[in-house]
Order: sequence, then C-alpha cells, then structure tokens
Amino acid sequence: MFKRFRRLRINETLRNLVQETVLTPDDFIYPLFVREGQNIKTEVASMPGVYQMSIDEILKECEYLVSINLKSIILFGIPDTKDSVGSECLCGESIIARTIKAIKAKFPQMFVVTDLCFCEYTDHGHCGILDPKTGSVDNDKTLEISAQQAVVHARAGADMIAPSGMMDGIITTLRNALDENGFKNLPIMAYSTKFASGYYGPFRDVAESTPSFGDRRTYQMNPANRLEAIEESLEDEKEGADILMVKPALAFLDIVRDIRNQTNLPLCVYNVSGEYAMLKHAGIAGLIDYERVMMETMIAFKRAGANIIISYHAKEVCEILRKN
Repeated sequence: MFKRFRRLRINETLRNLVQETVLTPDDFIYPLFVREGQNIKTEVASMPGVYQMSIDEILKECEYLVSINLKSIILFGIPDTKDSVGSECLCGESIIARTIKAIKAKFPQMFVVTDLCFCEYTDHGHCGILDPKTGSVDNDKTLEISAQQAVVHARAGADMIAPSGMMDGIITTLRNALDENGFKNLPIMAYSTKFASGYYGPFRDVAESTPSFGDRRTYQMNPANRLEAIEESLEDEKEGADILMVKPALAFLDIVRDIRNQTNLPLCVYNVSGEYAMLKHAGIAGLIDYERVMMETMIAFKRAGANIIISYHAKEVCEILRKN
C-alpha cells in the first residue's frame, strides 16, 4: 500500500481547499521614491515599472494603490541637496516629512512606513556620519541624528518607522526618542538582519545612494554568517522592535526560517531591487513566465515564515489577486 498524493491534486477546487500558503494584499508593503519638483515620474532603467516621482505624482499613485486594495507603502526620499551628515532629512520640512503630510491629508487610510537612513541624503552615500580615522560610519554619532530623524517622521504623521542603517543600538535609541516625544504607540520595524549584499545594485540607481568610496561591509552583515544573523534579530527584539526583517529575501530564505523558529514577533522580508530586476528582465526577454514565477516567489517568502513582504512587485501582485 502506498499513499496517493494525487488524490488531493487532480481537482482544482480541492487543490485550493488544501493549499497551505496563500497571498492577500494585506501581506504587502510597496516602496515609493519621492523627489523634489512637479509632474515628475521618471522610470528607472534597471528597474522597469519603478519610478522616481514628485509629491503630486506620489498622490496619484496612492489613489491607484487604494483602488487595488494595496494599503501600505514605504517611503524613500531623494533630496536635491546633500551634505556630509544628511541635514535635509533632519528638518520638519524635509522631502519625506512633506510627502507624509500630503499623503495622510488625502489618503488617511494609507499606512505610511518611512525608511530611516542617511545614504540617500549624504554626499558620500554612506548611512551616517563618517569617522575620519576609520573611513567608516561612526555608530554612536549616527545614533544621535537617527533619533532626530525619527522624531521628524513621527511628527509628520508616519504610521511606522523602519531604520535601515544597521547601526548597533538603533532600536533602543529610536524607542527612547519616540517615547520621550509622546510617540509611545508608534511601532518600529527593524531592519534587524540586513546583509551587505550585491542584490542592492539597482536600488542605488533609483535612490541615488551609491557610496562614493568603499562599501557597507563594516556595518551591514556578512552574507556567510547564519548564527550572527539570528543573533542580530534577537537583539533587536530585546531592544524593543515590534517587527523584525530579513533583507535581502530570496537568497536568504534559510535565515528567514531560522529567525521564524526563534521568535514570535511578526517577520518581514524585503524583496530587494536586484531580485526584482532579475525577474523583470527575464520576463521581458521571454525567458520565464513572469507572472507565474513572481507569484511563486511571493509564496516562497510566506512559506519560509514571513508575515510581511516589502516588494517592488507588490502592485502587480495585488492586480493579479484582484482579478482572481
């Protein structure tokens, strides 16, 4: 006697009844990139379908996202002026602050997450204040200005803050700053396990954040380290993070599962620009069934243990889910 697994596969309705992992629009956060100006919607060559947009175009995009039931976005800013410490993002009228206010005024139901970092705002492209002796980021000085940036985002109306710079102690720093300024109920989604990955290449085109020298391996994680990856996320949980994250996603599904097995916190994955670009360009070239592979990839993230998926595919996924 042997088990006939095919009994549960032959009928489509039965296949759907026993499907273990499903996708809904509530699983997704969609990245948006805002820059100064009016009537700007510039497609990024390395990431077809991804745009730099001015605030007025961001509002048009949010209107469409609401119509397909995609309720959550994460904002990245592209300023006109950069300096050594990213001063633009520390003021109440920063490009991010103005965008949050504009979105919340017109679409109060939109859940606005803000990426908190300095790489887009510094003239050197690194994620904080540089230490002149080491040429790397000064962790503790960067914590101080990160707290300032978090309060700016909170006062503008952000629904959740997501610090991506991989500074040690960032969650404790932001939690204290937010609590002291009356934002005890504002959640923090930690970029808790973020690798120094080659998959980020196209993001630096859209965010204009390529380092002017060196790389980020002194503060982002070594992709070879599994145990350290788990420890990074568990430390952010101890410091008070509300949601953990693994970034990138596709090549690190083993880490997603490892962390899922170690914590009860919600877990996010960031399906990054290089992962998106590979599928997109392969689809354009006719090498894969793009929609099928895209949906299969999203299922893989959830099956590995993710509750939330940040993805440049999110809009297309929600369009497909709406049709079905």
